[in-house]
Amino acid sequence: MSLPAELIGNAYSGSHVWNVLKQLTAVEDRSAGSAGEARAAEILETVFDRCGCADASTRTFSIPGWTRGRSALTLHGPADQRYENAHEVLTLPRSPAGTVTAPLVDIGDGTPADFEGNDLQETIVLVSSLTPKDHDQWIHRTEKYYRAIDAGAVGFVFYNDQSGCLPATGNVGSGDGPGAIPAVGVSSELGARLVRACGCERTTATLDVDCENERMTSQSVTATLGPDTEREVLVTAHHDAHDISEGATDNAAGCAVVAEVARLLATVEGDLETRVRFVTFGAEELHLLGSEAWAADTDPETVTAVINLDGIGSSRDPVVSTHGIDAIEATFREVSDELGVPIECDEGLVPWGDQWPFVYRGMPGAMVFSKNEADALRGWGHTHADTLDKVDRRDLRELVVPVAAAVCKLAETDREVDRRSPEAIRQSAIDEGHADGMRLAGVWPWD
Repeated sequence: MSLPAELIGNAYSGSHVWNVLKQLTAVEDRSAGSAGEARAAEILETVFDRCGCADASTRTFSIPGWTRGRSALTLHGPADQRYENAHEVLTLPRSPAGTVTAPLVDIGDGTPADFEGNDLQETIVLVSSLTPKDHDQWIHRTEKYYRAIDAGAVGFVFYNDQSGCLPATGNVGSGDGPGAIPAVGVSSELGARLVRACGCERTTATLDVDCENERMTSQSVTATLGPDTEREVLVTAHHDAHDISEGATDNAAGCAVVAEVARLLATVEGDLETRVRFVTFGAEELHLLGSEAWAADTDPETVTAVINLDGIGSSRDPVVSTHGIDAIEATFREVSDELGVPIECDEGLVPWGDQWPFVYRGMPGAMVFSKNEADALRGWGHTHADTLDKVDRRDLRELVVPVAAAVCKLAETDREVDRRSPEAIRQSAIDEGHADGMRLAGVWPWD
């Protein structure tokens, strides 16, 4: 099924996607388990219902929640230097509370070789958010954190590569509780100062972290369009964000695009050949807790494909990570040809998005995000600056149409979507070099 021209025109002329984005970013704190996250779920349930979707509803689930307190980093010397302002240092979500004093050791980008080449026992590890360009794959923050723990460190300091006095936040917990050592994110500017301090002489630092780890309730929102078929196509995003910003690109924009795809497809619902389910997950930022709960309760045979939207608002150029599913790549390339828009496809695994709990269980899935023109990993994401002004409504319109077109094609009953077994996904994760870091972080799902 191809999108009718009038539907494409509707997408370009309408303001619905932008209005949904504005509603979500007006909720300033959408952190997992918060009242703001619950408010975002209410907004999206109402949006789906007004779009004409069926069965709009919210499902709740329990999470190991976390509440931010104050944090500080003190460099000891002839005159102690204490950093505690929000533009300098932030506690990383699911860090434990605590105070540690130890030598501060800079290990650069935190590759496996960086950890192996340093004596880190009873130290506070200082590490960049960057991954070297010549490294085989991106190194996630949690992998660096758990390598520090494995090396005997007692504290963790993660400095951002994005300039502008923007310490980056991000989860360091795994499983059902907090990490083992206090952890903070610091700005690029403070990180540079700390690197200089480590380079001059042996530097001792004190890391102070105040926070609470307690059980909370999160929620996911769902609605459907199309016939009551045994299989369905899932279109997903996460509505939670970090407490320090509006979470515009990560990931209110993804939710707005999901809602706009729902609105557009509702106008051609009678032409859909397979049910399409829209889901926005809670607690993604605490390591995919919402999608994990959903996927664990899903029969893999009922899912034709999962199209997950995350980090999709920073440009109008989509990248599709297909996880090696040939039919998903072929579908997006077909859409690219029909619409005359560039769509980049990558067959590698992305074990850090809400498609992952489905993919590792053997369900075909893809993650769609925007190509960052500055070649930055997150851009403004995970910082105070992830705000509405960073998103261009024209970009969202350019993204909605190819996503909607791909979903329509994947819903065709005669379109075969290949599947990869959990064993094949596991082997790819090993071959691509994900296994060691994921095992250390406690998120390796197979053993």
